Amino acid sequence: MDKKRVGQIKERFDFITHSHETAKIEFWYARELMPLLGYERWENFDKAVSRAIESCETSGIRASDHFREVTKMVSLGSGSHRSVKDYMLTRYACYLIAQNGDPKKEEIAFAQSYFAVQTRKQELIEERIALIERTEARGRLRESEKRLSQNIYERGVDDAGFGRIRSKGDQALFGGHTTTEMKERLGIKNHRPLADFLPTLTIAANVQNNLSVREMLGQRGIRPEELPPSEDIKKLERRVKSQERALAEQAGKLPDYAADTKNNNEK
Repeated sequence: MDKKRVGQIKERFDFITHSHETAKIEFWYARELMPLLGYERWENFDKAVSRAIESCETSGIRASDHFREVTKMVSLGSGSHRSVKDYMLTRYACYLIAQNGDPKKEEIAFAQSYFAVQTRKQELIEERIALIERTEARGRLRESEKRLSQNIYERGVDDAGFGRIRSKGDQALFGGHTTTEMKERLGIKNHRPLADFLPTLTIAANVQNNLSVREMLGQRGIRPEELPPSEDIKKLERRVKSQERALAEQAGKLPDYAADTKNNNEK
């Protein structure tokens, strides 16, 4: 996701942020958040909220600190009003809802980063989105290799044979350099997968036809074998998990009483 697009989506999320004067926290309304996460029907979004509440409770965190069911009055076309169900959500609650969404959707990938970053600085959001994209690409590569290994094992090919096939694919992508040679070039220990240290661009290329991808990258002046290694993806994943554990506390808690949000909670 490019910087301009991140900035545009960030403005929409910032616009619906509310603050609670008593609790001194930021919060969001579910019905305002719903369209920004790509949901069109409240019934479907309500289910996503319910899953997030279950996830919160499973983690041993009191859901009522982060999810507060409220009633709102909405205007109808006839000029009359009716009450509808809504939720007040802390940053942690919004993050859990985003975690239950499809990360392939642009809105969900952004929201996972937006609500995970306490300061909401755009550069930090961009950094976390890049991590999500890299992690997703690594996951797709794992699945692709798993399917490939299953297919070739069924044909009597052993682990060594699978390694040679995979190395042939790396040779096609890295201009003739084998997997072992690329590990040496990048300073990667032999027992670690090469893909754990590759940038998102190269990981994604590994999922596709390596030779054709190399030709396409070459047209853009990119030689995969000359790209520097990225940070160990395992370290990045551990850092993200650590941030997630602290997120609930950093987000604060909703007040224990039914707040008058109309008068006290406006942005």
